[in-house]
Amino acid sequence: MLKEGQVRIPSGCAIASIFSKRGERIPGDKIIDSIKVMHDRSNGLGGGFAGYGIYPEHKDYYALHIFYDSAECKKTCETFLERHFDIVNLSKIPTRKTPAIINEPLIMRYFVAPLKTKMMTSQLDENEFVARCVFRINKEIDGAYVFSSGKNMGVFKAVGFPEDVGEFYMLEQYAGYLWTAHGRYPTNTPGWWGGAHPFALLDLSVVHNGEISSYDANRRTMEMHGYSCTLLTDTEVITYIVDYFKRKQGLTFSEISKVIAAPFWKQIERMPQEEKALYTYLRKAFSPLLITGPFSVIVGFEGGFMALNDRLKLRSMVIGEKGDRVYAASEEGAIRAIEPHLDKVWAPKGGEAVICMLEGDNHGNSI
Repeated sequence: MLKEGQVRIPSGCAIASIFSKRGERIPGDKIIDSIKVMHDRSNGLGGGFAGYGIYPEHKDYYALHIFYDSAECKKTCETFLERHFDIVNLSKIPTRKTPAIINEPLIMRYFVAPLKTKMMTSQLDENEFVARCVFRINKEIDGAYVFSSGKNMGVFKAVGFPEDVGEFYMLEQYAGYLWTAHGRYPTNTPGWWGGAHPFALLDLSVVHNGEISSYDANRRTMEMHGYSCTLLTDTEVITYIVDYFKRKQGLTFSEISKVIAAPFWKQIERMPQEEKALYTYLRKAFSPLLITGPFSVIVGFEGGFMALNDRLKLRSMVIGEKGDRVYAASEEGAIRAIEPHLDKVWAPKGGEAVICMLEGDNHGNSI
């Protein structure tokens, strides 16, 4: 007979975050202490972190984190970067030898600004220019993968358990006002460095527990809007959906949550007229981007984060507060491991977005 601990549940995966509403910078080892409590929710095939506010000395430049499979593809990619960007600083991302992390690619970091001549020729704004360059590299340069491309933020991920990934990247040497983390248990997709979470584009990053049954419809819709899914896992498309809504459609995070985890029609019918009109419009206008299937996600962005369950709450999510700190995790124990004495703790309802912003910011429904 199998005993407790000998059976793994495919709905595993662990997600966690720490946020300071006052913008105080939190050392990276805090998020490691949180995510490692949920070690048994992952299987060592992917772990990762996103930190915000970690590059104040280069806060006005895009920080490109890139995996390279070979020196040859690095050379090709750097030629591309030099044609499109002013590279103000480049270096290997510091790592330490960690027995549990093997077969690492070459991992580089570039602080860049789009060349003004290229910007004028393209007639694009900065963010769109950078996003298109990221897609071109990931799609056209074999063996090169841009896995982080925002300002004053960075993603750190690998094949391994998250606590080992954090040690590998020496996260204790970084500090930021927001950290998110993921421990992966892949079921339908491969475990590889580019497929670990978080997934990021510009300042957005996503960690996800669950499975997207609507992935094909979501992916095809995003590809029609110019996005390319190249990283071999369903979570990637969530990042692009949120980017599309926020950056191109101008929706608030509250409105975005009402599309991707929309209420059922029978619930909408019982709403007050004004609310009913809004929900009806969002469901009809963006129906291909409703995300179905079990999920819980934490979306990081410049100035805050959003935590969201699917509308049936098929994946766990717990929120805690202590002073100006807000915590989110798959399990309450991951929060209490770093803050045992919470002022408040609760589990959001299915489809209920928890949106937390830096003090003074306003993106709707923030706490």
